[in-house]
Amino acid sequence: MRDRQPTPQPEPAPFEDLPPEVAPVTRRTVTLGVSLLATAVLAAVALVLPTPYAMRSPGPTEDTLAKGLIEIEGARTYESSGKLLLTTVSVLGGPGYPVMSGQVIQGWLDPRRSVLPVEAIFPEATTKEEQREVSQAEMVSSQESATAAALTELGYDVPAVLDVAGTEEGSGAAGKLQEGDVITRFQGEPVGTYADLITGLAETEAGSTVTLGVRRGERTMDVDVTTSGNGQRAVLGVYIDPRYDFPVDVSIQIEDIGGPSAGTMFALGIIDRLTAEDEANGHIIAGTGTMSPEGTVGPIGGIEQKLYGAVRDRADWFLAPADNCDQVVGNVPDGLHVVKVSTLAEARDAVEQIGRGHGADLPTCP
Repeated sequence: MRDRQPTPQPEPAPFEDLPPEVAPVTRRTVTLGVSLLATAVLAAVALVLPTPYAMRSPGPTEDTLAKGLIEIEGARTYESSGKLLLTTVSVLGGPGYPVMSGQVIQGWLDPRRSVLPVEAIFPEATTKEEQREVSQAEMVSSQESATAAALTELGYDVPAVLDVAGTEEGSGAAGKLQEGDVITRFQGEPVGTYADLITGLAETEAGSTVTLGVRRGERTMDVDVTTSGNGQRAVLGVYIDPRYDFPVDVSIQIEDIGGPSAGTMFALGIIDRLTAEDEANGHIIAGTGTMSPEGTVGPIGGIEQKLYGAVRDRADWFLAPADNCDQVVGNVPDGLHVVKVSTLAEARDAVEQIGRGHGADLPTCP
């Protein structure tokens, strides 16, 4: 019986002829893989590292003409077919709530958002709770100022006790008036409303000395104060905390929104509710701005985000404080018409002109 001959085996192919998927793992390959993995891990970790920034985004809007938001007793009220939207900003970050690196990068790439150092939005060494309390106090004050301004604009007398809350350092009032003083007279004339004091100052040359009647505890006295001002109206350098006796009972019900920037839209909502004319006349008009008791519209922060929030909620028009025009220019979304306003009277006229179809002639930011 013949022995079976072994079957010839093919010679192994040279290394360079092996297919890539079966090539042996080399030290270089391992090093490269580990490096890529480490880089990916580091990049992922970097995206969740806290940063010293805060980010603003468009916040929700609220219709000041919506049922239940502004309640009025003691005067006849009227319905409106339009909307007056107060606009807000959502802020991510701040004391105890850091923004992560990945969120900062997203904010830089999104024109609707802005990224700022935390201290540019929140005072240093404040907690989230302290900031919330300040924001709510500003909201309450803005509602009172808006009510006083709106009722005064409509011709009501709004009696007020003018308490001194403090004086500005370096002003003519510093060291002469004290916290808790009550201003009762201006240049010998009784001061029964906040408007009385403002009217008196408007007729006074900046830098001149005025005589204030002051009640301090049980005593009354005259105090001479040298005014200041930059060539505009005279300024006392006194912080006034008015205690109003409103002739009409106005209450504003709003939650989860703070700060003073809704004052202008609150005032416009009150005026709309108390006048027979349908001012907005079906239009959706958004806006922002602080409101002083004498009817001055003041600048606010985050107007770029508020413009985008207005468009998102279908507004065609936006009332912007004149002092915010530098931030408005170049940041107006398509389809939104901006009207600049400096006073409540101007804002009221703008709403009426828009309702009548004459908005194209209103002033805008250059």
